[in-house]
Amino acid sequence: MTTKPKILVIDDEPDAVELVEFNLKQAGFEVITAADGAEALRQGRSHLPDLVVLDLMLPEIDGLEVCKLLRHDPTTAAIPIVMVTAKAAEVDRILGLELGADDYVTKPFSPRELVLRIKKILERGRPAAAKKEKFVFGELVIDLPRHLVSVRGKRIELTSTEFRLLTLLAERAGRVQSRDQLLQDVWHYDNIIDTRTVDTHMRRLREKLGPAAKHLDTVRGVGYRFVE
Repeated sequence: MTTKPKILVIDDEPDAVELVEFNLKQAGFEVITAADGAEALRQGRSHLPDLVVLDLMLPEIDGLEVCKLLRHDPTTAAIPIVMVTAKAAEVDRILGLELGADDYVTKPFSPRELVLRIKKILERGRPAAAKKEKFVFGELVIDLPRHLVSVRGKRIELTSTEFRLLTLLAERAGRVQSRDQLLQDVWHYDNIIDTRTVDTHMRRLREKLGPAAKHLDTVRGVGYRFVE
């Protein structure tokens, strides 16, 4: 029997939780819920869900702080996070992406769209068959089956989206990838959304890679390229 993917839904509005929970269960997911930041952290650490749906407007500990704390805890650092923000809260959205969220939806949103985004994030986390299993570029090592990245022997904690972004660029070393192309291939968006999503993730990736960030080259006005 296949285990159902587990989704942690964090929101202090009972109606919103009920709607999301119903649609996720209909799509075949197991759902855990939390109504505030403290409970969200407890549930995340005890259940280790496959993905977190995180509303930013929470009592006590807000969603941005929850995102930050989940990312800083090694046990939850790699769990994908989909933020839910108010339509006008662009600053929160950018901050959330900088703190390590993988994707975002703005309220009001379609539950079907949320389910689709969750499925795509979980699908891209699965290793593809017949692909190179390890990349070594000097001090940088990318181990695909183990989902590990190390620089000078030290493990680097990446989110699932950061790992996918780095892997895709490494697989296409030397070839320039436009922001639109990266949105399609990493985030699986067919329609063009805010390309700052790509820039925010690249900035975080470079910070984490430290000296190995020299492999990530910006091609002005176009996109990015991995250089060996």
